[in-house]
Amino acid sequence: MTQKTIRLLMPQWQGGFGAELLAWLAPDNNQPLIHVPVEAYDGTSLVSENGIKGRAQLLQQLQAAQYIIQAHQPDRIVMFGGDCLVEQAPFAYLNERYGGELGLIWIDAHGDLVRYEGYDNGHTLPLGNLLGEGDPEFAKHVCVPLKPEHVFMAGLTTPTEKETEVIQRLGIRTAGTEELTHGMDLIKKWIKETGFKHLAIHLDLDVLDPHMFRSLLFAKPGEPYVFSPAGTMQIPHLLHLIKELSEETDVVGLGITEHMPWDAINLKNLLGEIPILNQ
Repeated sequence: MTQKTIRLLMPQWQGGFGAELLAWLAPDNNQPLIHVPVEAYDGTSLVSENGIKGRAQLLQQLQAAQYIIQAHQPDRIVMFGGDCLVEQAPFAYLNERYGGELGLIWIDAHGDLVRYEGYDNGHTLPLGNLLGEGDPEFAKHVCVPLKPEHVFMAGLTTPTEKETEVIQRLGIRTAGTEELTHGMDLIKKWIKETGFKHLAIHLDLDVLDPHMFRSLLFAKPGEPYVFSPAGTMQIPHLLHLIKELSEETDVVGLGITEHMPWDAINLKNLLGEIPILNQ
């Protein structure tokens, strides 16, 4: 039986231009590409609303994604983001679609479980929301929270104290990049012990080493990023990880987020100022 797969393009805030480029770079096939409406960033600073910048806009975009997904009722979803929050709608849907038994591997340098002090961005909370924690106003849009034992965090750098508390309290399994370079045994054991049949993969590109892959928030030219640790994973290792996962279980969801192609962004801005191109 053929499974219905849709691709969603959701250029949410920080990763907007990168989302469109991701969708263009992905292999072409017969999967429909659907644009989730996102209010274009106009240069105005976002206002923090109860601890999240642009809360009203982000909730509106979340509901737009939910509406599209429900209308199509897919078996599989690919999401091009945008920041990590774009994955709440598709992964929540897939967990409900598969009876609350979805597995989720969170390939990310960061946990995305709790709010960071002094950093009021919604993309620090999607995994927390999917687990029924995180931000209550966003978490209420998750009808069936993920089971903590069905979540594996891969590539995690040094977690904050709050993240560590949540990880330990919920019993979420984790492995850093260095641990995973020695093999997939930890992840294979997790898949076997939990027994889920369907898996979603969250891929935040910031898990990659910014010295080797430059289209990351951490690699903005002329502006060293010191707020949180950068990733250390190499592209061949990441590809091996995803291929191994695809052999071990049925991958029904893939989200690729936080692509920041600085050279392309800067070139776009340059071209936008050249008179002959704007006459």
